[in-house]
Amino acid sequence: MTKKKASKSKSTSGDKAVVASTMTNAHGFDFGNMGFDYVQTNSFITYKWTEETGWDKGELVRGTDNFNIHVSATVLHYGQACFEGMKAFKMKDGKVRLFRPQLNAKRLRTSCEVAAMAAPSEELFLEALSRLIKDNLEWIPPIESGGSAYVRPFVFGSGARTGLLPATEYTFMAFLCPVGEFYKGGIGSPAKALIKHKFDRAAPYGTGHVKLGGNYPAPMGPTNEAKKAGFTVLLFLDALEHRYVEEFSTSNFAALTKPDSDGKRVYVTPKSHSILPSVTNRSLLELAEKHFGWKTERRVVEWDEVRMGLFDEVAACGTAVVITPIGEIHREMPTGGKRKRITANSTTTATNGHTNGSTSKKAKTEKGAKATKTEPVVPAHDPYDDEEEEEDEVAMEVTKLSGSDFEGFRALYTTYRDLQNGVLEGWEKYEWMWPSEGF
Repeated sequence: MTKKKASKSKSTSGDKAVVASTMTNAHGFDFGNMGFDYVQTNSFITYKWTEETGWDKGELVRGTDNFNIHVSATVLHYGQACFEGMKAFKMKDGKVRLFRPQLNAKRLRTSCEVAAMAAPSEELFLEALSRLIKDNLEWIPPIESGGSAYVRPFVFGSGARTGLLPATEYTFMAFLCPVGEFYKGGIGSPAKALIKHKFDRAAPYGTGHVKLGGNYPAPMGPTNEAKKAGFTVLLFLDALEHRYVEEFSTSNFAALTKPDSDGKRVYVTPKSHSILPSVTNRSLLELAEKHFGWKTERRVVEWDEVRMGLFDEVAACGTAVVITPIGEIHREMPTGGKRKRITANSTTTATNGHTNGSTSKKAKTEKGAKATKTEPVVPAHDPYDDEEEEEDEVAMEVTKLSGSDFEGFRALYTTYRDLQNGVLEGWEKYEWMWPSEGF
């Protein structure tokens, strides 16, 4: 892969020229103009495992971003892979630290266990990240950039198998690259979410709670369609009843109640086996309690709570998106009519814009549309039917959530980022930035 070319920082004054010089590294990369894309850095790190040898001592691979893999590796045919996403920050004291990597190590091990893969120990995980960061220090964005280094550890079956069996060899790798905001505008730009009719992210008691590579391709088609229609992200309800909120396609769901007379809120986030436990969401919940003195609830959240305006603010939260406020949630609701099935190349459906949970008079209630334990779920598309099919006609139910200008989540975001940057007074007491002495 070719290195991403750096763009020149422009300045119109001496002061700006000084800032621009600190925003460009020795390779000419401009930290003031970052997206959320892969950038080749100095190196990545790789370890191999076999039953006979266990994990080897690892190797920093420099000068390339490619590697060889067996044509029959289980990752290619059976999707035997999992990954993590985390960030490293150049903090106020000039040192580089990772944000809560021990939690990522634990989550990676859980994912490996579910997919019957060899899992690196926490010690090996942290060793790999230490070696990687030390070899790529000049690629960590300066604090002035507002960016960070996105670190991607992953494990996959690299051993050859033709039958459906776990691999006999596993590879553990990690790379990093400098990144800016995942969604353009970040905390200052509320996103528009869509709940798709007849599309689910994860089955009850399936693999939604782990970060397997195979969990992520399925929503790509609907997400691509949604983006063409002007939506930023998908929101998923539970697959069984389509009654309870689970998570967004990129991140967890969090909500805040209106402040009480003392300015206190309640931080609410859904609880379900199908939800990936987010390090960011967990940290925000803890900050809400410890720093702001708010109550917190991790519980079952009904969609009607959102639709009826019981929450003042809603946001998507995760390592990549950090905190992205949600301004509107659109939900496709069946009207009772039918239309020709729309493919990925078709134009999007016309919608009826109803606000604050109101729905077209023709739209069925969710009780009339949902599957129950005694009713089989009819596939949206029958793969055995070669004839052009019909699908449910839908109208849009629109819920707006931007009444308070997201003051609560803005305050959480500022505190969260100040802690990661070492600006928040007493950040050390949380013991979230690792290692304590920094790199």
